[in-house]
Amino acid sequence: MTTTSDVPLYIGGAWRITGETLPIINPATENVIGRVSVATPKDLDDALAAAADGFRVWSRTSPWRRAEVILKAAALLRQRGEDIARSITLENGKPMTEARLEVIRGCEFFEWDAGECVRLYGRIIPSEPGIRYIVLHEPIGTVAAFSPWNFPMSQPARKIAGALASGCSIIMKASEETPTGVVHIAKAFEDAGLPPGVLNLVFGVPAQISEFLIPRDQIRMIAFTGSTAVGKHLTELAARHMKPALMELGGHAPVIVCADADPVAAGVLSASRKYRNSGQVCTSPTRFFVHESIYRTFTEAFVEKARSIKVGDGLDSANEMGPVANDRRIEALQALVDDAKGKGAKVLCGGHQLSGKGYFFAPTAIGELPDDARAMREEPFGPLALINPVKSIDEAIEKANSLPFGLAAYGFTRSAANVEQLMSGVDAGNISINTLEASRAETPFGGVKESGLGREGGPDGLHHYTVVKTISHLVE
Repeated sequence: MTTTSDVPLYIGGAWRITGETLPIINPATENVIGRVSVATPKDLDDALAAAADGFRVWSRTSPWRRAEVILKAAALLRQRGEDIARSITLENGKPMTEARLEVIRGCEFFEWDAGECVRLYGRIIPSEPGIRYIVLHEPIGTVAAFSPWNFPMSQPARKIAGALASGCSIIMKASEETPTGVVHIAKAFEDAGLPPGVLNLVFGVPAQISEFLIPRDQIRMIAFTGSTAVGKHLTELAARHMKPALMELGGHAPVIVCADADPVAAGVLSASRKYRNSGQVCTSPTRFFVHESIYRTFTEAFVEKARSIKVGDGLDSANEMGPVANDRRIEALQALVDDAKGKGAKVLCGGHQLSGKGYFFAPTAIGELPDDARAMREEPFGPLALINPVKSIDEAIEKANSLPFGLAAYGFTRSAANVEQLMSGVDAGNISINTLEASRAETPFGGVKESGLGREGGPDGLHHYTVVKTISHLVE
């Protein structure tokens, strides 16, 4: 399967092309490079039936066998990594270097959860003589999962890994804009011997698919990564049917640069990380609160690095940043920049679309923004950094916590006391000090406030895909 061919659905262990399709556009060239099938209600009904059959088989499969299949699929994905990375770059635009790292990251999710599935322990609760209390974690059932376009392979991988390792079946609705990454995953699992129906892929109109699947009796759980607005809607829909929802939502991550930090090192590292995936990352460092004593030095280092970043087609190895996803992102970013300028902020670099074909927006930094600037309140989800001076760590923490988001946060300091204050004071599910790595396969990942519900990954990540069953056994 290649990105220039029609992308099929995968239902009940069989690939199917439908009559209606949607275009797949390369954001670096604006060319249509393929088409993706649109699921009909009949296709969705078939996926539900197949997933129910798959669950009956997979939930009774031993953890050791489940782990074996998952690890074999991960090994195949690693072997096919270069082809997968190329498809990611063609559809998403990110540089090949980043696409290769995404494939590795997706494989790590599978490998970690394969290890955890053989350690999904129950418990025996101490009791009075003559009775035994046993607690089991059993797979919840069929999962309806939804993943975004910004990480076409690793985001579906995270949800598929958790579901399959727990013994669940899954209907995966990945992004229609970047569908080939998840198709590679399904092909690897097919080749690894996954029973039919355990993993199913559908594409189409997102709202229609979610509203069709979530109320159905076969679906027992929802897993979603995307915007807060859509996540709230899906959570409400799931709640109406008493189904648990695992939500990883918007971020707008703060970065607190303390007075004792190295401003040059922090500035260079921050700019290098900010423009990864063109800033289209839910954990992207965005709101920088820099102590006023080092503000100028930090900003100069940040801007110098940002201006040096070469922007262009991700297939060219010389380029360090690719395009944004589509023309809608260009319009949204320009509106945020214009609003900030109109309210007195200083555009330090960038601030505009680049000329020529493709959805390219210059690496942008804006300084000294007022609190009522839209960019300070709305997640930009693009190559836009916001840098403000603060007088103290207390002021920085107050500003960091001022939004309803709480996914990731970052800090730079050399002081153990400052580390403790950041750890306890900042409201976020993931706080990173002197590093901009927010999440790994082995660590729990998720947000607080309006940034999500539940956690993916880490030692307890599989628990979200299970139900707890308590057994009371009277010993005669």
